[in-house]
Amino acid sequence: MKKITIIGLFLFALGTNAQQKTDKKVAVVSFYTDKIIDVSDLGLNGLVAVTDLIIDLGNNPNFNLTPILEKYHTAFFDSYSKQFPFELLPETTVIQNKDYIDYTPKYDKVGAAKQSIINYPGYKYIHEGILGKVNEEGVAKIFSEVADGTLYTEVHFSLQKGFGIGNNATIKMRATARIALYNKKGEKVFAINEYANSKKTEFMIKGIPVLAPDKILPMCQSALDELMEDLDKRIAKIVKKTDAKL
Repeated sequence: MKKITIIGLFLFALGTNAQQKTDKKVAVVSFYTDKIIDVSDLGLNGLVAVTDLIIDLGNNPNFNLTPILEKYHTAFFDSYSKQFPFELLPETTVIQNKDYIDYTPKYDKVGAAKQSIINYPGYKYIHEGILGKVNEEGVAKIFSEVADGTLYTEVHFSLQKGFGIGNNATIKMRATARIALYNKKGEKVFAINEYANSKKTEFMIKGIPVLAPDKILPMCQSALDELMEDLDKRIAKIVKKTDAKL
């Protein structure tokens, strides 16, 4: 009898969880990272010292963030999306949409900054959240007949100063994920910026990071691993009431 009760409660819980999903549909329209590492937390000396390093990262073929982006993509669609109170449209519905393919976003990056962008295959780089709503409204209009909202997500990396004295200190990598949801009018429903620091640590001597690109990549991976673990625990709570605003 006790086993039957436990099984019954388990099935009830599954049913309750399933009922939390609504019939709202959301199109993921931007999914990217970039090869520019923010060093502003290190101070002016550090910023000057690693300027060449930043340029190298943007053009260095050995600094490959694609596997890291793929790992985040897998977690996003296979794990996080299951905790959303809305359904995501199939990716093919989005990236094979002719109007989406032909859309020219405003505020596109140029030059080295544009070369640093790594889009997940099929997606466009679309700026959102700062310079008005022209992109948000334009993309929302493309999918207004099949989706109740559009979602943008991106991952960025920055070096963070840790323990030390003066300009001699440890440094860690920070991974920050932005997830922003807009309704079909292009109005913001929510925008979150979650971050986590890497477990891997390197050093800064006299304000100069003792780093090379082959050292930075494992730090990025470590930071993303920590971030994804945090998101897995928090994403359901973060997006819990968003369906009512779509």
